[in-house]
Amino acid sequence: MYHEPVMLNEVLTLIESHSHSRILDGTLGLGGYSEGMLKKFPSCSVLGIDRDNQAIEFSRERLSKFGGRFSALQKNFSSLSEIDGIKDFDVFVFDLGVSNMQLSFSERGFSFNIDGPLDMRMNPDDENSPTAADVLRDSDVNTLTEIFRVYGEERYAKLIASAVKRSTTPITTTAELVSLIRDTLPQPVQRKMGTHPARRIFQALRIFVNNEAKELELLLKSLSELDNSALVIFVSYHSLEDRVIKHSFKQWQNDGKGKIITRHPLIPSDEELERNYKARSAKLRAFSLI
Repeated sequence: MYHEPVMLNEVLTLIESHSHSRILDGTLGLGGYSEGMLKKFPSCSVLGIDRDNQAIEFSRERLSKFGGRFSALQKNFSSLSEIDGIKDFDVFVFDLGVSNMQLSFSERGFSFNIDGPLDMRMNPDDENSPTAADVLRDSDVNTLTEIFRVYGEERYAKLIASAVKRSTTPITTTAELVSLIRDTLPQPVQRKMGTHPARRIFQALRIFVNNEAKELELLLKSLSELDNSALVIFVSYHSLEDRVIKHSFKQWQNDGKGKIITRHPLIPSDEELERNYKARSAKLRAFSLI
């Protein structure tokens, strides 16, 4: 299993121009960013956090070669202020994408390309968190329409939501949901999409199930309250997240908390897109806290 960290060279270049003795990788995943930073900066230490315990265990083993320079902690990044010594970090990096571990294991239910239970919880050990199947079963048409429209920016949100609620049997697997979406959307519409017809619905359910919008809001609030002279880097993959980050950075700058480093978001190079098509929607924004 391998995950190529998106825009790693751009991230490392930004870090190189800033103090970087202690770095927090706020979305550890398979440890791609952490490994890149530990290799590039031999004197730095990295703390990786992730809500997914499978990611924590995998990355601890993968990065054990770096000894005490790397450590990992299972925690939501919205709980940043609870981390011991948080004021000592020089750099904070957050990649808001889904990791290959989550996409590759069918039982996690994140991928519209692999059949599996419709789960989508980033922390599958949290029994109090509803699965995507629970959301489809327990939500009415209006609620589902709002979820699909707001978090997936899906033009046909109500049409798909209505089809879900008309289904005579509960939708419990990724393949069942994909099939319903394919059967619901007119073929001319699907041909014009240019992407998988289920992509936006899966995105919307994942964001809702994991409360990602609120998590990001709480994370940005925690970062804005730090006393650190720190570099903050975000890599996001859809316009909803990018708008929130962009507006937060503008507000921080207006409030005198520091300055925006990336006047316009950085995007992947043509060379990277040739290697890694999954990076196509990535946008990188950076801010220097004072």
